[in-house]
Amino acid sequence: MSLAPSLGRAVVRSLLFVPGHQGARFDKACQSGADAIVLDLEDAVPPDRKEEARVQVAQWLAGREEGDGAGPLVALRINGVGTPWHAADLALCGHQGVDALMLPKAEDAAVLRTIAASLPAVALLPLVETARGIDRLDEIAAAPGVQRLVFGTIDFQAELDIEGDGPELLYFRSRIVLASRLAGLQPPVDGVSTAIDDPARIEADALQARRFGFGGKLCIHPKQVAVVNQGFLPTSSQIDWARRVIDADAASGGAPVTVDGKMVDRPVVLKAQALLRAADR
Repeated sequence: MSLAPSLGRAVVRSLLFVPGHQGARFDKACQSGADAIVLDLEDAVPPDRKEEARVQVAQWLAGREEGDGAGPLVALRINGVGTPWHAADLALCGHQGVDALMLPKAEDAAVLRTIAASLPAVALLPLVETARGIDRLDEIAAAPGVQRLVFGTIDFQAELDIEGDGPELLYFRSRIVLASRLAGLQPPVDGVSTAIDDPARIEADALQARRFGFGGKLCIHPKQVAVVNQGFLPTSSQIDWARRVIDADAASGGAPVTVDGKMVDRPVVLKAQALLRAADR
């Protein structure tokens, strides 16, 4: 089982990307309602602005330290191993204001072990977005410091020439969920929805991720955050069902009982308890 640093909060549902070279957006992102913001030093930043992005992120983190530290969790998506920016990005992750590090194209558990050794207080979020990453899921999930796996669906689709984000990726999503459970990690984070002004589509994507066993989702725009957050909360009908299950179980003293014509046993009670805990977030 992975010995990951704890972020000290409930499992986050929404993780909002913010381009690292657009510092004016950092505070706005913190006000979006996202459970975590991901300051992106990788794909969102042109090569000629990488250093500028690090400077802006460092300045913002320093100012955040002077405040009360309230607000969403802060993760940095750094540039990958083998790029000319990786070492400097990694050094920035040692900043006190960084809660987590998101490593793109995560494929090698040895790399994660090295990072964990140098940054023992920072939770690692490997971004699995290649065929090799999927093939090595168990090793990646078991690496020290890893708290959650993240599925980079768009890059993954591109590499494997997969068209579609629904049943086409079911097998791979299920593998990520299974590897997370076996390693004792928090439920994984699903990839982004490319829709921005289509709440129905975003909601459908979030509900799909939740049905598959994911616990959160990446966001690329503040408009997506509220819909994603709601998508990972139990519905009113689920909460009502859970309460009736708990009440029926208590009334029976733990003996077998039925609710809505279906038997209630220990696993059903545990499911009801989990739903009510999620509703209290």
